[in-house]
Amino acid sequence: MEWIPIVIQLIIAVSIFNVWILRFGKATSWRGGSAQNMKEEFNTYGLPGWFMILIGSLKIILASLLIIGIWIPELVRPAAIGMAILMLGAIIMHFKVKDPPLKSLPALTFLVLSLVLIFI
Repeated sequence: MEWIPIVIQLIIAVSIFNVWILRFGKATSWRGGSAQNMKEEFNTYGLPGWFMILIGSLKIILASLLIIGIWIPELVRPAAIGMAILMLGAIIMHFKVKDPPLKSLPALTFLVLSLVLIFI
């Protein structure tokens, strides 16, 4: 059972790196509204460019802390709390622009996984 938190940490971190590094400028079916990239998505939400940079930086930092948390477990809970807050914000933004609930599924999944890390 000791490996379950590590697997969750890796799933969250790799997914965040994928979204914010590899797929940053690409269209996905999960983007808010009809956005084709991250910049358009934040515009859809009515958020400024600097906020996109802030959120992206926070997510990359928190994902990195989840990876480092494999060796320094004291980092996992604070990183998971931060990630849960950001994922809740993502879900709220999807609802704000009246996206179908399915578009919130990745954020909801990572919110739940973050909550598991917080409370186990």
